Amino acid sequence: MSRSWLSIRVDLIGGGGQDLWPRPGRILAAARSHTFAQLATAIDDAFARWDRAHLHQFDLTSGVHIGRPDWDDEAENLLDGRRTTLARLKNDEQFVYEFDFGDSWTHLCTVGPTRIDPIEQLGILPDQPLPYWGWGDIPDQYGRRWDGDDGEELRRPGPDPELIDLPPLRPEWGPRPGR
Repeated sequence: MSRSWLSIRVDLIGGGGQDLWPRPGRILAAARSHTFAQLATAIDDAFARWDRAHLHQFDLTSGVHIGRPDWDDEAENLLDGRRTTLARLKNDEQFVYEFDFGDSWTHLCTVGPTRIDPIEQLGILPDQPLPYWGWGDIPDQYGRRWDGDDGEELRRPGPDPELIDLPPLRPEWGPRPGR
């Protein structure tokens, strides 16, 4: 297999009213034939976004914007991400991906300096962009820290540091004599 795929580094800069430092990131393998819509889905998967009912857009340094024209018919220079492929990207190019215009989850995307072989990096030939490396803590899309959190509470009603609220399916879980 030739080295025909792109390696795209994606750093999460911030969102939900906060700038992140250190910045979590992921590196994705993507074919030049994949679309920007497929890349958006892969980025959202890699950053644990479960509510996809939000707008997103890529902003290239050329001034071109890529997203969903039917979402914003007034946008200028907006290409349809479902039809625009990653073939327009060049090595070392940087661009921005923004998810959820309200919370503005912004990402700096950087195309790697050389093409990659997906079989060498991933061990498979995926049909969509796929992350193959990553680092950092991923913040919840709505700032929630536990099931039932509304993102506003300062303290969780737990957690139990001694794990006594768990079923005794492991030796260190559940109530034990002397605790």
